[in-house]
Amino acid sequence: MKRIWMMCLALLLPVVLCAACGKQTPTEDGTLYNIYYVDNDETKTVTREYASETQDTETLLKELLTQLGTISSKLEYESPLASGFGLLGYTIDNGQLIMNFDEHYKEMNITKEVLMRAAIVRTVTQVPGIDYVSFTVQGEMIADSSGMAIGTMSADSFIDNAGNEINAYEKVNLRLYFANEDGTGLVEVNRRNVVYSSNISLEKLVVEKLVEGPVSENAYPTINPLTKIVSVTVKDGICYVNLGEEFLNQPYKASAEVTIYSITNSLVELSNVNKVQISINGEKNVSYREKIDLSGVFERNLDLLVVPEGE
Repeated sequence: MKRIWMMCLALLLPVVLCAACGKQTPTEDGTLYNIYYVDNDETKTVTREYASETQDTETLLKELLTQLGTISSKLEYESPLASGFGLLGYTIDNGQLIMNFDEHYKEMNITKEVLMRAAIVRTVTQVPGIDYVSFTVQGEMIADSSGMAIGTMSADSFIDNAGNEINAYEKVNLRLYFANEDGTGLVEVNRRNVVYSSNISLEKLVVEKLVEGPVSENAYPTINPLTKIVSVTVKDGICYVNLGEEFLNQPYKASAEVTIYSITNSLVELSNVNKVQISINGEKNVSYREKIDLSGVFERNLDLLVVPEGE
């Protein structure tokens, strides 16, 4: 959903991101990496090359983090990790770097936060073995201005702009599950380079795309398009999806089970979601189409997955 303040922001603050991010170049002094910073006007990111002979993942990561925290002697730019908030620690798990910051991270304005986040993510994802990054503050996932959690990010999450737009939009690849033609099974649909506002969580984006329905052939909608998304939050690996009562009305062929697992399987594809709970206007003691009890949590179910005819 487009917000008025985002439109104004886009007109006022130009951003240019280097299109060559993530590329490492071997030299006599070692491999060159791009270290990303924020310019002093807080309108764009800038880069500086850094050479390292380090091959070890954690050692190289520490080197790049040190560079992100080194203040320019000429004060030409703002260093992300020397900008008033502190990095409390980090962990690496299956290609994902989870960075935990202190409470001062929340004190940044919207524009600066997006730029700092882009600078950090694009720098550290150059480290071999680190493909995704998550930010937490005191152990809690960071959230956008509406309180929605911001999920995992990659170098490709931040769009390269060629001119006059604020870097407030990101892109992501999604794996969604819709119904087959007769509504008895699930069809896997890969949506690549989906552009979305950085102020919406990936979890909410997934639900929005499910409500919108598929754009590919051999896949059919599972959710009433009039369904209101009240809220989507994640805590301790459980994604809580709160929908309006319109969800209870099904205008399509999709069975009750297909609809529930269309939501569940799509959300569990995100690295920070293991289970899903669905409620209607905050009420969990609801029977969906008098067949499925919504009071419990749902886990991934690939038994419903089918291959469309002709594929």
